[in-house]
Amino acid sequence: MDYMDQYIEEGVRARKAISTGIVREFAGLMLERLSKNGLLITFGNGGSAADAQHFAAELNGHFLKERKAFPAIALSTNTSTLTAIGNDYSFDAVFERQVEAFVTKKDMVVGISTSGNSRNVVSAVRKARKIGALTFSMTGGNGGLLKDVSEKCFIAGSDKTPIIQETHITFIHMVCAEFDLLLEKSQKIEQ
Repeated sequence: MDYMDQYIEEGVRARKAISTGIVREFAGLMLERLSKNGLLITFGNGGSAADAQHFAAELNGHFLKERKAFPAIALSTNTSTLTAIGNDYSFDAVFERQVEAFVTKKDMVVGISTSGNSRNVVSAVRKARKIGALTFSMTGGNGGLLKDVSEKCFIAGSDKTPIIQETHITFIHMVCAEFDLLLEKSQKIEQ
């Protein structure tokens, strides 16, 4: 088996290992928070920052079904804020300071780090937890520090960064699909 076949096989294996239980739990908690005027706040570095932005966009726009927009922001998008905090404090504080500014106990905070050890993500999740927000993380490998500082954690079944990132975006899409289904069911119940 050549490298590409092995890569595809590992990616498929990591996606197949995603527990539908954690997908449903995450989507249910997200619906609960957003239905009570909470906000989804997410962040990460590099590819994980892109995943955080993608996640927020799926909620601000729509996923597969037309529905109202939901409040979600990715903390990696304001370059003035990132560079000011990075310069005035340190890069380790770029998300923590924003969490301090925006997060309330009604919110759901999602930290994304393929290693689970990104200092700026870990410190921001700790800060969110002190505030009383629901904390959820997405990691890979053994989960790193994030699995211990977050209330809930999804660990992608790989230790390879690209496979972890691909699994994270699959997880995000599954959560968004389940969120839409739960939203539709809750609206039918209310009628």
